[in-house]
This record gives sequence, C-alpha cells and structure tokens, in this order.
Amino acid sequence: MPSVDPALFRPEAVAPETSAMNADIVAKMSSLPDIWAFPAEMIREVRRQGKGLFPAQAKSPRARTEIIEGPNGRVPVRIIAPHASSGVYLHIHGGGWMLNQADFQDETLERIVEATGLACISVEYRLAPEHPYPAGPDDCETVALWLAGAAAGRFGTDRLFIGGESAGATLSAVTLLRLRDRHGLTPFRGANLVAGCYDLGMTPSARRFGLEKLVLTSRDIELFVRAYVPAGQSLRSPDVSPLYADLAGMPPALFSIGTRDALVDDTLFMATRWEVAGGSAALRIWPGGCHVFRGFDFPMAEAAFAEEIAFLRSH
Repeated sequence: MPSVDPALFRPEAVAPETSAMNADIVAKMSSLPDIWAFPAEMIREVRRQGKGLFPAQAKSPRARTEIIEGPNGRVPVRIIAPHASSGVYLHIHGGGWMLNQADFQDETLERIVEATGLACISVEYRLAPEHPYPAGPDDCETVALWLAGAAAGRFGTDRLFIGGESAGATLSAVTLLRLRDRHGLTPFRGANLVAGCYDLGMTPSARRFGLEKLVLTSRDIELFVRAYVPAGQSLRSPDVSPLYADLAGMPPALFSIGTRDALVDDTLFMATRWEVAGGSAALRIWPGGCHVFRGFDFPMAEAAFAEEIAFLRSH
C-alpha cells in the first residue's frame, strides 16, 4: 500500500515560504466577501475578470475550441496541441462542480504541452447548480469516449492520459469508471489526480477542517456538494463518490495532496483502495500544502508541478 510518513504532517516539516503563503491566503480570504452570499454566476464573472483567489492565467494564443456531439448535447473542449503530439492529456478543471471554466488554466496546460509533447484537451462541462449531477460527469464521459475513438486519427497517437484538480480529479476518476463499466474501455495509460474529493459524504479530515479560510473549508465542501448533488441522490453511489467504487482495472495514478488540505483523507483513502484493487498508486504528500496549492506561485508549487510532469513522461 502507499507509504505515508507521519513526519510529513509535523509542523517542522513545513517550509517557511509555504507557511508564509498560507498566511497570505488566509489574510486575503478573510478580507473578501463570503462567496455563498452571491449567485454562482456572479462569482464566475468575478473570476473571469481575474479577481479570484488564484492568480489569473493568460490565454493561450494557439488554443482552439471544438464542439463534441454527445447523447446529452454539445460539449465544448479547449485544445492546446503541439505540431506533433506524443499523446493526449484530457484535463478536467476544478471549482467545486460549479465554478471555473476550461480556459482558466491555459498557462499550466501550455507548460504541460512544452514539457511532455502531449496535446491538452480541457472539458467545458456543465456546472451546478444550474446543471446538477449527472450533467458534469455526462459531459466528461462524452469527451472521453470521443477521444478514445478519435485520438489516433486526430492526434496521431493512442497514448491517452486523464487528470484534474479538486472536483476535476473527482470527475476524472468517475470518467475512468464510466468508460470501464458502461463501454468496456480502459484507454487511459495514467491518471494525474490532484486533491480530489472522493467521498462527497465527507471524510474525517473534510469534516474536521473547520472554517479556517485556507482556500477550502468544511462549510465550502458541504455547500458545493449540496449545489451539485440533487436531493435523494445517494452520496455513496460510486458515480458520485468514487471512493466506493470497484477500482479494479484502473490505470497507474499519481495522487497529490497537501497536509493542510481539508481533503487529505480523501487522497489517502483513495490511493490505498486504488492500489489494493491492483492498480499502481504513487502518493505524493506535500507538507503544509493547502487545497490545490499548485495554483499559487511559490517553490513547493513548482516542485509539485515537476512531479506531475515526471509522472506523465514516465507513462
């Protein structure tokens, strides 16, 4: 099973620059209005204007948008590709199933393209609360199924990878399960899963984190889930909470998490179950890292990104 070093969770393991970044985040978030006091679309517009918590990323000049036709409607995808692709990375963005969009991480995807030669495809899936479960997973399934059939012809390769951050990691795991269970397909060679929420009923760390404004609080998780999952839908359904799925046949995965993330238990539990089911699970725990800390500009974020690049290259 994935090895966990308790020393990584001790205060002395946290680098001074990481502690300083966390303090800056808490101070900034404490000065901002409560996002739950506003409609979701208003928060999305603020983020489009580059006024969100995470640094805004410049749009890629070579990105293009295509529309994938699916059984539940048309799904836009944003594609950033090199002249010759060594593979394709299907990226699913985070945002609690209700915020952010496919062009918010162009700089990050450009760096992946340059470092790996992979073409990057980001899914513009429908968002809650206007489009609750199963709209988002349906859209991700549509794009993954299209990619499994079209990659060789469109990109000259059948080497496929999948991944995302936070809710994007959750949707990546659900998409892998849907392709296996609904279509008998296991086309992806690796999964890059960053700080996912794999039990929407909330793991102990998610419940115990409290209200400290370090990106994601216990209250945030509860309210994101409430907006995403309709009343009466079981939170223990594997299609909602992939921690409860049969994980046999899953591809090698890199699980990344910070010790100051409310979702740390989700990653510890999921990585263990992934490996027990017969898969390869590399577990990377980052001392003091807050939720999706890789989105900020400081040394540990660069180190975490380098590990993701190494994982994609190695598979």
